[in-house]
Amino acid sequence: MNKFLFLIIFATLGFIHTPSNATDSPASAWVKTDYTEVRLISAVTNVGDKKQIPLGLHFKLKKGWKIYWRSPGDAGFPPRLSWAGSTNLAAADIQWPAPKRFAVLGFDTQGYKDEVVFPLRTTLLKPGSALTAAAKIDYLACKEICIPYRTKLSLALSAGPSNTSPYAHLINRFQALVPGDGQGLGITIKEAFVSNIKSKPILTVIASSVTPFKAPDLFVEGSRDLQFGKPQTVTSKAKTEAKFTLPVFGLKDLKGGPQSFVKSPITLTLVDQKRSIEKNIDVTAGPQIKQNRALDSETIWQIILFALLGGLILNLMPCVLPVLSIKLLGVVSHGGRDKKDIRLSFISSAAGIIFSFLIIAAGLLLLKSAGLSIGWGIQFQHPWFLIMMAVVVTLFACNLWGFFEITLPRWIADIGGHAGQAQGLGGHFSTGMLATLLATPCSAPFLGTAIGFALSRGAFEIWVIFTALGFGLALPYILIALAPGLASRLPRPGAWMVILRKVLGFALAITTIWLLSVLNSLIGLVATSLCALILFAMTIFLLFKRQSPETSPATGAAGWKAISVLTIFVFAVPLWLAKTPEVSANLGNDSEMWVRFDESKIHQLVSEGKTVFVDVTADWCITCQVNKKLVLNSSAVEKKLTNDNIIRMKADWTRPNKIIAEYLATFGRYGIPFNVVYGPSVPSGITLPELLTNTAVLGAIQQAQQNTNSPATATR
Repeated sequence: MNKFLFLIIFATLGFIHTPSNATDSPASAWVKTDYTEVRLISAVTNVGDKKQIPLGLHFKLKKGWKIYWRSPGDAGFPPRLSWAGSTNLAAADIQWPAPKRFAVLGFDTQGYKDEVVFPLRTTLLKPGSALTAAAKIDYLACKEICIPYRTKLSLALSAGPSNTSPYAHLINRFQALVPGDGQGLGITIKEAFVSNIKSKPILTVIASSVTPFKAPDLFVEGSRDLQFGKPQTVTSKAKTEAKFTLPVFGLKDLKGGPQSFVKSPITLTLVDQKRSIEKNIDVTAGPQIKQNRALDSETIWQIILFALLGGLILNLMPCVLPVLSIKLLGVVSHGGRDKKDIRLSFISSAAGIIFSFLIIAAGLLLLKSAGLSIGWGIQFQHPWFLIMMAVVVTLFACNLWGFFEITLPRWIADIGGHAGQAQGLGGHFSTGMLATLLATPCSAPFLGTAIGFALSRGAFEIWVIFTALGFGLALPYILIALAPGLASRLPRPGAWMVILRKVLGFALAITTIWLLSVLNSLIGLVATSLCALILFAMTIFLLFKRQSPETSPATGAAGWKAISVLTIFVFAVPLWLAKTPEVSANLGNDSEMWVRFDESKIHQLVSEGKTVFVDVTADWCITCQVNKKLVLNSSAVEKKLTNDNIIRMKADWTRPNKIIAEYLATFGRYGIPFNVVYGPSVPSGITLPELLTNTAVLGAIQQAQQNTNSPATATR
């Protein structure tokens, strides 16, 4: 802010105006500039017997010009008053009407335009004696340029009977805009907590209103070392709850370190059109601090270890099972082969996996730098990625069924290889890439911690952690490459492999059906059905070409041109027929058992003694579906969740949703499945592991209900 002030003050001329003569009028003379007018006004004509006299500092501004609030924002400074030279004046405290937010020269600032009166709470030294209020004022007015002004005003009020002046209504009108405690307005600021305090701190403020909010905004003031960004506001469906999230800058400069911000006082000013309140509140520790405090003390080496373990365990997750058919066939095809060939093939597959993780890291960095929501598996929220995967998996299945007897250009044959034969190194590399892409809808133990650490930090951490994840997923391949004798001892390929190829091809066909089912939730049944028909036509075409007599290389190339045309058609389907659902629709659908996700309602429900179970899920998240089938739908957990005192909220992340992404980020999480339990004893929530168990879910619910005295929890 100081740099900005130096630029504007020394780049422009400050204007100094001589004082206006004191008069016995309840208003001083106007002091006018090219863009502003300012004067002192009084709500009474004389002093009377009052100890306090209501005065006002009255500004009028030319169109487009602004002056600043007491906390100006990124730049500027507020009006500053000195009362030296006044007589019979003990104190004069300025009051600040609720500000508006605007931008000046690219800075986010807070202040006033057109007209404003700052009420002045003046106290007399001797009640009943005459008053002379002499004010020296420094203020800054801005439009495309900013001009600092200095002026002097003087207002004299005589002793004698006090009557209401013509300016009383004007002062009272702006006095009504000065934020109070909100009791008469039905607005309550419930809590303010900070998350991610040692990485990218986020302040979250929860407020409620008896009548619906219309256009709520929040202004935050704290230590001089701190700056607060522009808040993002989310209101509940009924508009009676509002959540404000905004970045905090400067925590590292605090004397006690970032952690000292917790329990420190801040001033919150909430403005909703003509309603406004002000509250001093102590900051509390948010979910990320309470649940993941250990994460902040972990070294980068420990996080790398988590990433290696998470990538290794990812091999066992259900998302990766479809590609195990290719892995298995790749292993058995090495029976009796030379150890050198085996080693090179497995190193190539491992390289494909690691290379894919580096591509994912680069993509996430680009999205993050563009200010977009990021997360693990978010590519499955986009139709064209699903279509690409469906085409690739369908071609792999056709390859396993032996449909690739069309003559291919040599470079394609080397890259694609034949699943039942010795693949070229390009074929093994592409198999590793496919394994990575199919693994991304899943989360695993240690994986969420590692990804959360990486995505909440900078580019270096993202590159390092995602490389470690790649090595973890590729570790089985690397181990076989180090001991190739394990694969060479397998039975030599023979007729039995033809049957195995066909069986595993059907496993990949089931994967294509699953991809189409996820696509259906994004683009609708009609568009998905057309995509399925084109893929089926592609399969039939390859089948008939395989059964036709031998063809020349030119004919084979023409066949692949036809496949390319079909691929273009299937990618164009979303543009022709897709119906894009409303963004808000995927917060989760209301049903008999589950209600739509609404974070602003959680705190209200908890304050009423309720327990809230939040499930962030998606159609493409296979681990989510496994959790649902094996745990959430189990008799013990389902019986507990049907308790009248438990509210179940579902947040559906099948499609992109900024609200859900930001909610996950407050917990330092960037992937799903994600489940959290709120209750009277844990209002900030208990996060559950990626792989749910009955014990984990029931234990968290019991812990959340410890302070609840309702009959529902007394019987647990």
